[in-house]
Parts: sequence; C-alpha cells; structure tokens
Amino acid sequence: MSQNTAIVWFRNDQRLHDHEALSRAIEQADKIIPVYCVDPRHFGETPFGFPKTGPFRAKFLFESLTELRKRLQEKGSDLLILHGKPEEEIADLADRTGAFGVFAYKEVAEEELEVEEALEKMLFESGKVLELFWGATLYHIEDLPMPVGALPDIFTKFRKQVEKFAESREMFPTPGKIVSPELEDWGRIPDPEDLGQEVPEMDERIVWPFTGGEISGITRLQHYFWEEDRLKIYKETRNGLLGADYSSKFSPWLALGNLSPRYIEAEVRKYENLRVSNSSTYWMIFELIWRDYFRFVNRKFGNSIFHRGGIKNAGFRGITNQKLFGAWQEGRTGVPFVDANMRELLLTGFMSNRGRQNVASFLVKDLGLDWRMGAEWFESQLIDYDVSSNWGNWNYVAGIGNDPRENRYFNVMSQSKRYDAKGEYIRTWVEEIATLPADLIHEPWHHAPNRLAAYSVRLGHQYPLPIADFEKKRGKIR
Repeated sequence: MSQNTAIVWFRNDQRLHDHEALSRAIEQADKIIPVYCVDPRHFGETPFGFPKTGPFRAKFLFESLTELRKRLQEKGSDLLILHGKPEEEIADLADRTGAFGVFAYKEVAEEELEVEEALEKMLFESGKVLELFWGATLYHIEDLPMPVGALPDIFTKFRKQVEKFAESREMFPTPGKIVSPELEDWGRIPDPEDLGQEVPEMDERIVWPFTGGEISGITRLQHYFWEEDRLKIYKETRNGLLGADYSSKFSPWLALGNLSPRYIEAEVRKYENLRVSNSSTYWMIFELIWRDYFRFVNRKFGNSIFHRGGIKNAGFRGITNQKLFGAWQEGRTGVPFVDANMRELLLTGFMSNRGRQNVASFLVKDLGLDWRMGAEWFESQLIDYDVSSNWGNWNYVAGIGNDPRENRYFNVMSQSKRYDAKGEYIRTWVEEIATLPADLIHEPWHHAPNRLAAYSVRLGHQYPLPIADFEKKRGKIR
C-alpha cells in the first residue's frame, strides 16, 4: 500500500463539514483511511456502577456512525470500524497499511488524553506521527485573548474579553472527493445489543425525534432557524419544557461533532442578514461561548472537575444514600417538577436545560447527595453528553465550580410554578397526578392528600425526603 496514506481518526467530530483534521490529511496524503474505533471502555461502568454509555446515548452514536459512513461513501470512501483500544488498534492499522500518520481532533479530559499519549508513543516507535488539531469550540484555543492558564474563573469576564478581542476562524470546506485504498473489510457498525445494550423504545412524549448524524443535525438547524423561524424568539422561549421548538436542541449534534459550532455561528450571521438581528440571535452565540468556556475550564483544571471538591478544591459534604438517589434517578421523589424531569430523562435520554439545573440543585442541596452520582447518571443517560459541559455544570450547581455565588440554590417549587405555571409539563410525565388542577399540582401534599394515593403507590413510599424537612431546608437556604 502507498506510503502516502494517512489515517483520519474520527472521535467526537463525526462530520465532513468544517473538519480540519480531514482537510489537512487530504492536503498531505494521496489516500485517506477514515476510521472509528469502538472502545469497550466507553461501554463499561462508571465508578458508581452506572452504564458509562446508556442505551439512548449508544443509539444516537451508532446512528451518527451510520450516517458518517454514508456521507463518506458518497465521497468515494468509507468508514473503517475497529473494535478495541484505539491506541492499539489504530497503531496496528498504521503498521498494516503503511500509513505515515494519524490525523485527529484533540480532546481535553483525562481518559481521552491518556489514549492520545499512548497512541502517539506507539506511532513514534514505528516512525509515524500523530497530528492533533483543536476543533470542538467556536473560538480556537490559540485565538483566545488570554492563555488558558489565565482563564478567568468567572464566565462573564471570559465572555466580555472574547467578544471584544477574539474572532472565530473560517470554516474548512467539505471535501468533494475522498480517495481511499481498497480494504477487504471495512467492518460493521455495531448494534446496541452487540455491546450488551437493549434497543430503547422511544417514548412518544419525546420533544424531538433525535437521530444521530451530520445531515440530521443540519436538518434540525434548518427546521429551527429557517422553516419555523424560531431563532428570533430563542431568548424568550429557551426555558420552555414542552414541544419541539422552545429551544434549538442542537446539543446532541454538537456533542458528537455532527455540527460544528462555527457552522451554527455562520447560520446565525446569515439569519441576522436575511431576517433579523436581535437579543435572541446574540443569545445563540452566547450559549456557544458558554460551551467553549467549560471546555477551556476543563483544559485549565484537568481532573479537578471530577474530584469531590471540584475546581475550587472545596470541602463538600454529600452522602451516597442509594434509596434517596434511586428515588431521584427514577422520578420518585414526591416532588412533581423533579419527578417529571427525571422521568423524561429516563425514558428519552433528554431533558431541558431548565430541568437540569433544578434536578441537579435538588440532588445536591435538598437531598444532600454526592453531586458526582448525579453527574455520572447524566453521563450515562444524556444523548448530548459532553464531558466538559456536563462536569462543569455539575461543579457549578454544587458550588465548587465557576459560580460567583457561594450558595446558589434553585427553589424547585417557585421554578415549577414559574416555568410550568399551568402544570402541563408535570401532567405529561407524572400521570398519577395528572387530574390535579394547576393550583394544586406543584405542591399537592398541601392541598390534596387524598388524591395522592396513586402517586404514593408509584413512589413505593410517601416521600423519600419528608416534606417538612424539605420545606425547612428551602427556608434555610433561601
């Protein structure tokens, strides 16, 4: 096989548009071998014993790989599927094919960095190279107005400096044709069952029929921006709970790199030129900057985001009571707003941003549980799991991250009444109390004890946290 062959290792960058690693490989090599390695470590267990990649995440991943393969085949290539540890399998592939090097995007978290280092070492020993590129953020790490080591600990300071002094780079074009060597077997994309996963049945109440893949992500953007014209009111509706278009819901496709953040920014600018430029179009970019920030925080603080004391290295008290956690996990706490959100996550792999903030605060501040249990459960279940955003946000809510307030608390009762005033979201997911009127459904224990029988049976007990204690805690923390 030609010595001028390069391997492009797809990781969380499963797209062809705006892909620097792919573009650079095409510039330097005559033939390209696109590859994805199914790492069994991603399908093991978290420290607290949850599936590291739950069924909804797995389904979305394999859909994304299927679409990536189709896209590559349209360009004259294919996607090679390997199984095993990438540092071993890809190094072996390079030896077998005579490839001079591997091109890939760089990650920031410990597990991924260890794989990169091991692969680089193995390639170096064979006289080959590993070329890594920065590409998951809107702003390139080299274009920040400060070194990562001097990253502000407060998001607002970071945002203002970036908005004033930084610009996003131009996108890389989608390749017209990709030439690949002939391989005997490109491998089969696994089904969830191959990895011990059950194929999840998608609940009909899901807000959007999420399907992994680049074209699916672009289709979602076209729907939200251009067909439904929702970007102009994004800021006003983004805290919604029900329906397809209260928010953009781009996060699953961003998490796997099906959508480039620079592609989204370019579409926002196009929308501003053709339709309207307002606080909502600005807020879409604002949210992308938040996403960037958590990734740079992860780069700055490393493993600290996974530690009990977080990036502040603070003393954190939190218990690991399995009964309480199980009630939270399954939506059986007895607090309707919390239960509705947790059931949506359990049955669909998705939850709104407003819901995530509330259930996380409830776990940490009301139930007094170890925040890492919640972070790991989200890692397992969320189709849009992103290591930096997930763990950064949990640090934030637990009071050990990038929050200028020392004791931020989400009052789930007031939040429930504010964002689900008519109780429609609660009724959708907590069917046991669906018949309660709006003035009773948020705190039913005060008003309708006789109508809670079905709810109590579903919970298996009255409430895991005595309501009197819950309200006492709320009063204290407020």
